[in-house]
Amino acid sequence: MGQAAARDAVSHLHQRLKEQDRVRIIFAAAPSQNEFLEYLAQAEDIDWARVDAFHMDEYVGLPVGSPALFSHYLTTHLFGKVSPGTVHKIPAAGDAAQNCADYARLLQQAPVDMVCLGIGENGHLAFNDPPVADFNDPQPMKIVELDAICRQQQVNDGCFPALEYVPTHALTLTIPTLMAAARLFCMVPGKNKHQAVTQTLNAPQSVDCPATVLRTHPACTLYTDIAGFGELPDE
Repeated sequence: MGQAAARDAVSHLHQRLKEQDRVRIIFAAAPSQNEFLEYLAQAEDIDWARVDAFHMDEYVGLPVGSPALFSHYLTTHLFGKVSPGTVHKIPAAGDAAQNCADYARLLQQAPVDMVCLGIGENGHLAFNDPPVADFNDPQPMKIVELDAICRQQQVNDGCFPALEYVPTHALTLTIPTLMAAARLFCMVPGKNKHQAVTQTLNAPQSVDCPATVLRTHPACTLYTDIAGFGELPDE
């Protein structure tokens, strides 16, 4: 799955780099992205110096340098391997509201070409959990309180040893910001994501499962595996 998704993303990135001077990409940071990012980092003939990289969310309250920070994950799995021309990291310290405003301004300087994302166990996109998700959110980025299911997922993923260590708040790009990108690549492997994948594909479009909004995007591809999708019925 990761290899197939990376192959398609690389092909699209090559085409974008032929057509324009710079390409702006937003990346998710989660174990669901491990294989995708591994193969993406191995791709040849990508002029990463012409790529402006962003990420979509970050915890509030973790110390600078914490290995649980999403900026640390992406540096380890991608940025430190391919050296994009510009990497815009969401600050882990300082005033959270000001960090939101500053990061939103960076994103809004030009259109976003690609988003490489996942879907949470509760159907979230970035940290737009069902209680705070808004398909018409007026804010490009905001501070949110994390849903209990979302926080437990961080433990399930091995990012924290127990629930009490998971921060309660985070900064997140909003759903309209993610959906405004020209091309979406969405990687959702594993049995823990089976319900989220099923709802994304079949449930009514609603913030009860924020990922259902992906069905309205004109150029979004969902990648999953047998564990995530389920066995195909016998013909």
